[in-house]
This record gives sequence, C-alpha cells and structure tokens, in this order.
Amino acid sequence: MRETQQRRRGIARFGALLGVVALASACSSDHSPSEPGKGIDVGFLPSTREMTDRTGQLIDFWNGAWFAAVAVGALVWVLVLWCVIAYRKRKNDNELPVQLRYHVPLEILYTIVPIIMVGVLFVFSTRATAEMNDVSAEPDVEIEVYGKQWSWDFNYTTDDVHYSGDRISFNDGEVGAEEKLPTLYLPVDETVEFTIKSRDVIHSFWIPAFLYKIDMVPGRVNTFQVTPQEEGVYSGKCAELCGEYHAEMVFNVAVVDRDTYDAEMEKLREAGNTGTRGDEYNRQYVLEGADNGDH
Repeated sequence: MRETQQRRRGIARFGALLGVVALASACSSDHSPSEPGKGIDVGFLPSTREMTDRTGQLIDFWNGAWFAAVAVGALVWVLVLWCVIAYRKRKNDNELPVQLRYHVPLEILYTIVPIIMVGVLFVFSTRATAEMNDVSAEPDVEIEVYGKQWSWDFNYTTDDVHYSGDRISFNDGEVGAEEKLPTLYLPVDETVEFTIKSRDVIHSFWIPAFLYKIDMVPGRVNTFQVTPQEEGVYSGKCAELCGEYHAEMVFNVAVVDRDTYDAEMEKLREAGNTGTRGDEYNRQYVLEGADNGDH
C-alpha cells in the first residue's frame, strides 16, 4: 500500500514539474507588442504584423510548424506517461517480461507517419522559400549592396547615386551611436530588388524585421525582392563572421515615403555621390592593380 502511494506521489510530482516548466517557458517570452517601426514582436510566436509582402507566408509557416511540434510533443509525452503507468512493475510481479516481440502494423505505423510529417513540412517550407526567393516582379527601385570589411556600400542604381560607408567604431551604450551608422533608404509600398555582392570575404545581408537573410559570397551575385509595407527605422547587420570587427558591421534601414526617399537621393547627388561604386573597388582588383604597379 505504501509503495503504491509513493508511486502515485512520484507521478504527481513529475506532472507538476512538467506544468511548472511549461508555465515558465510561456512566461519567459516577451509577448508585448514592439514599438512602431522597431520590427516584429519578439516572443514564442511572431506576431502577424507584415513588415513586407513576403513575411506573412513565413510567419504562417513558422506558427504552423510550432503548433505541429507542440501537438507531436504532447502526444509523445502522453504515450510515454501511459506506458510508465500502465506497464509499471506490480507488487509481487517478479517475472521478466518478454524481451523480443514484433508488432508489424505498429512498426509500419511509426515508419509511415514520420515520413508523412516530414513530407508535409517539406512542402510548406518549399512553398515559403519559393515565395521569399521569387524575383519575377518588375521592381520599382533597384539597389546594389556590397558588403566589405567592415561596412557597406549602397548603390541606388535606379537613381544613379551611391553611399559608401566606412568602419564606425562605437562602444556599447554610446549615445547617438545609431545615427553614425550607414542608413539604407527604402520607399514604402514599392518593390525593391536587391543585388547582393561582396568586396572581400563572405558576409551575410540580414534585416531581422524582414525575416530574410542572404549570403554575400565573393565572385557570386545574389538577388531578392521585397516590398516594405510599414514605415520606420529597422536594424540591419552582417550575420556571417567576417573578421575582427564583424560586430561593428551594422546598419540602419529607413523605410520612408516617396518624397523623403527622393530627398535623400538628392542629398547624395548634391554631395557628389553620383554613379555607382562597382567591382573595381573589390579587394581582388585593388590587389591586382597594386601588383601591376597601378596607383
């Protein structure tokens, strides 16, 4: 009798522990909405705010995958606990259970079901990826982005102007540090086509609020399109370890109205930043020029 009560108390404690862990996980996530223009909400599940025309599909896929994972996890835990309780050792039961037994229908079931689950996940992930990488639309604005140690060059090819960034060193918490960073301007509700390149080593162009990241590989050209749908200033960064000052390779993304965008392009034009800075500024070409005696 005492042994049975101890087992029941142990099972009750285990169930309570699971509940506490689940509650702590839920409470640890920040579900408060983010400030306007600061990016998507941070939490266990992303919000349905669509910063661009591409984020809705990805958010739906992410949330669906989480719900499916929770459902599968709950089913597995129920089956495990059921086996622990139903097939526990009884009092005065000293016989060793059968150590080898086949159940063909059950084995077929737990072979086919995971294959179906992986297949469904593959279909939805492929669909979301294809939408994110679709570049078939006619762009309103074309921008060429170069990653370099340790800053960025932005060629606004449609407007025939450019911005060339230099490395900016700043300390954590420095007041006004964000204002010194390179700023990439995008017109709201207009389709932007990015051409992504690298001047030296592998970088990665990442705007977290847009839920998209793309590698910048020397000698390779990558492209993607996006239509920003909410004005504001967002954070961008290099997501590939690219050297000693990788952490300082950050930038701002300002999604603005068309008039503000045109005004910023005019500022670059007045500053003499006309034309584009192309591959001739890449490290390999500069080094080749130095080897040939060019200055």
